[in-house]
Amino acid sequence: MPAKQEVSSFIRSTFRSVWSLELLCFLSKHQDRAWRRAELVVAMRSSDLVVSQSTDALIAAGLLVQEASDTIRYCPVNEQVGLLAAAAEEMYAQRPDAVRRMIVAAASSSVSQFADAFRLRRD
Repeated sequence: MPAKQEVSSFIRSTFRSVWSLELLCFLSKHQDRAWRRAELVVAMRSSDLVVSQSTDALIAAGLLVQEASDTIRYCPVNEQVGLLAAAAEEMYAQRPDAVRRMIVAAASSSVSQFADAFRLRRD
């Protein structure tokens, strides 16, 4: 089982939104099948944009795979990533508010860093 600090770091770096984590939880509970994005929109009661962004990010993180039939399924790239994902799900189930705050704080930190890049400095 990964350490709490490692799981927290994984959550901050992997999930850009709570929707992404919710999608991961849903797909890991339904590992027995592959899903089309349109099906995920209906199942998650979400929008096509949110599902597309979330699935793209989770594919890039090595948590999902896109199959030839244009379907997506949960399939961690290796055992360590699978353990981190399971630990993140467990932490989210036990302490949802704390996990949400982690995700939001990481996202707002990235936005602040981007904005700071355009700040004029006096030398």
